[in-house]
Amino acid sequence: MIDHVSLQRPDSFYAMIGGHATFTKLVDAFYAGVAQDELLIFMYPDGADLTGAKHRLQGFLEQYFGGPGTYSQERGHPRLRMRHLPFPVTPQARDRWLVHMRAALDAIEVPPMYDAMMWDYFERAATAMVNSPEGATEGPGLPESR
Repeated sequence: MIDHVSLQRPDSFYAMIGGHATFTKLVDAFYAGVAQDELLIFMYPDGADLTGAKHRLQGFLEQYFGGPGTYSQERGHPRLRMRHLPFPVTPQARDRWLVHMRAALDAIEVPPMYDAMMWDYFERAATAMVNSPEGATEGPGLPESR
C-alpha cells in the first residue's frame, strides 16, 4: 500500500487542500453524480462498477495537483485526449461532466482560491476532451446501432 502522507511535499497544492483524503472525497462525490447520469454512465465500459474509473481519476488528479506520481507509474503518460477518443464527448457530455465535478468541488469545500484554480483546470480539460459534435450519430465512440 502506498503511504500517501510520506509522498506529499508540504508546499504542494495537493498537500495544501488535504492530500489523498480530499481527493478521495472529490472523486467519490463526482462519481456519485456520474452513476446517476444516463448520458455519462454509458461511457464507462464497466457500467455500474466505477472502481477502476475512480482509481484512475483520483491517481491522475492527485498527480496533476502535486501529489504522488502513481498515475504515470501505473499507466504512463496521461494522454487524456487519446484515452477519451473512444467515447463520444459532445459539448453536452462536457457540460454534464462539469455539473458533476462542480457538485463534487462544492462538497469538499476547499478554500475559494484553491476551488477557483481547480475549477479553471476542470473547465479547460473538459473542453479539450470534446471530440464529437452535439447530436452526432456516428463518430468516435458512438455505437453503430445508435
